[in-house]
Amino acid sequence: MNFKTIKYEVNEGIGVLTINRPEALNALNSELIHELYLFTEELDTASIRVLIVTGAGKAFVAGADINEFKEMSPSHAAALSHRGQSLFTIFEEMPITIIAAVNGFALGGGLELALACDFIIASESAKMGLPEVSLGLIPGYGGTQRLSRNIGKCLARAVVMSGDMFSAQKFYDWGLVVEVTKPEDLMNVAMKWAKTVSKKAPLAVAAAKKAINEGYNSDRRVAMEIEAQLFAECFNTEDQKEGLKAFLEKRSPQFQGK
Repeated sequence: MNFKTIKYEVNEGIGVLTINRPEALNALNSELIHELYLFTEELDTASIRVLIVTGAGKAFVAGADINEFKEMSPSHAAALSHRGQSLFTIFEEMPITIIAAVNGFALGGGLELALACDFIIASESAKMGLPEVSLGLIPGYGGTQRLSRNIGKCLARAVVMSGDMFSAQKFYDWGLVVEVTKPEDLMNVAMKWAKTVSKKAPLAVAAAKKAINEGYNSDRRVAMEIEAQLFAECFNTEDQKEGLKAFLEKRSPQFQGK
């Protein structure tokens, strides 16, 4: 994969995607969004078990490139919003685990990207928020919906309607961030989480992700049925048989993703 605005590396089945526009605090311009689309199309999810998303330099992603908003028409804005929503939904629905390693500013589209990941590890120096109302706008890449589903409507309204930046610790207290680290430890901690997940049965992890995502916004009875169906499907995998056999033989399982 050869890109201008992102970098991608793989080590021991764990991919690291780095947003790489440090001179612009990794702001999401049209070229970066296009390359992220290309990345999702080219990524072989069967070749990795976990993807870590982070940013180069002092930011994760410091929002959208505001210069591209000048003279934008409502119809163009609607198309831009739908494109961003579609891109982040692709990330959200990937069958692999995606961890956001937030190393600095995660504002606007940056926080929206992090929200599309499965969970967030953040540096103590991270500043996060949805400041769009300060520009006469609202979040357009899914932020109002994903944030409210993660921390509840009341807190989401406070974040979105104030437009303020908040610390990683504050979002940890609200249940959005799963761990706050020293800046120099961020990638090591994210990698530790990634290695933990990567050792588990990949088809089961994918099924668990699907059950949570699809069930969360469903009626409870429907959600229970989604869980039951996915639970049953696991019994049709070689990994399930290997997992039980390894448990009974008191050894570590060797999952193949089959």
